[in-house]
Amino acid sequence: MDLFEHQAKELFAKHGVAVPRGGVAWSPEEAEAVAAELGGTVVVKAQVQIGGRGKAGGIQLAKDPAEARAQAERIIGMDIRGHTVRRVLVEEASDIANEYYLAVLHDRASKGYLAMASAEGGMDIEEVAATKPGAIVKVGVNPLIGLRPYHVNQLLYGAGFPPGTHKGAAAIVTRLYEVLTAEDAMLVEVNPLVVTTDGQVKALDGKVSLDDSSLFRHPELEEMRDTFAVDPQEQAAKDKGLNYIKLDGWVGIIGNGAGLVMSTLDVVAQAGGKAANFLDVGGGASAETMAAGLEVILSDDKVRSVFVNIFGGITRGDLVAQGILDALDRLGDKVKVPLVVRLDGTNAEEGRRLLAESPSDKVVPAATMLEAAAKAVELAGPPAKEGA
Repeated sequence: MDLFEHQAKELFAKHGVAVPRGGVAWSPEEAEAVAAELGGTVVVKAQVQIGGRGKAGGIQLAKDPAEARAQAERIIGMDIRGHTVRRVLVEEASDIANEYYLAVLHDRASKGYLAMASAEGGMDIEEVAATKPGAIVKVGVNPLIGLRPYHVNQLLYGAGFPPGTHKGAAAIVTRLYEVLTAEDAMLVEVNPLVVTTDGQVKALDGKVSLDDSSLFRHPELEEMRDTFAVDPQEQAAKDKGLNYIKLDGWVGIIGNGAGLVMSTLDVVAQAGGKAANFLDVGGGASAETMAAGLEVILSDDKVRSVFVNIFGGITRGDLVAQGILDALDRLGDKVKVPLVVRLDGTNAEEGRRLLAESPSDKVVPAATMLEAAAKAVELAGPPAKEGA
């Protein structure tokens, strides 16, 4: 789960990382009030979970509260690369002398942590990585040992931080590592880390990505989830305890197990189709689970056929079939697209018999994955024209 900048800074402040004073405003009036409380020049920053805010005009200076209100009026409601701005962060402006980059993240390759730093802060770090890979220093950290002073020295000296910045930057690296480990984050990033003209070192911007699977340990962080940004189908699936991902094709996919679902995506693509979404009902799926999954998949109006691909291990084919029939009864006329069903494994024969006896003309049986994928793509018809 990605956090907004102001939420990331709340975590930073909790762990002692210096950040500018500021407050969140949901309206121009609130922005004016925050600016009045801060005094002096402030920055009004769009809160969206995507880069490029500055280039889009989503970050503006304001010399007084009235100007902060006017800037917030202009920024709230903006569309920045598909993200609607619903709130702004109003914070004190900083006199910047230099900008740097710091990050701590999980490193899948080493199965450990990675600390990163660059003296090329303030820029798009992906662009720096592409054009000046040597400008980013990476130091691996063994989780069993933790971040030690020699890691920090290696990082800051390697990245060319001026000696006068080392004390402040080292403290922030250490605290970012604490944010990563204590809050179960996957990524903690500061870009830019700034040194002000009076020598302060602070995080001017921040990014935190949390590990979704650990949120049960942090209910206070779960409350930070941006409900506006959640796709309605994804939220409905989550409410039903299902794993659902929205895509941009036209064939709905239901499978049991991540490996089988990924293989199903591949065979649909091989047959010339494109997945509209996919849903993993997991192992031991019951009739209720199947019915709930079908309801979610069919609620996507881009779906023109559904491919149900179930291999029965602990999942029973007869229960899957019953779930499909229950869903058809429950949804009635709302089911307007064909359901191509491939069942194999435990009780698959009984499941196929139940489906064959169904009076519904929406169920299309298939003997193999390839046959089912070809049928699902054929029944979905050709891709819709762009914009249709």
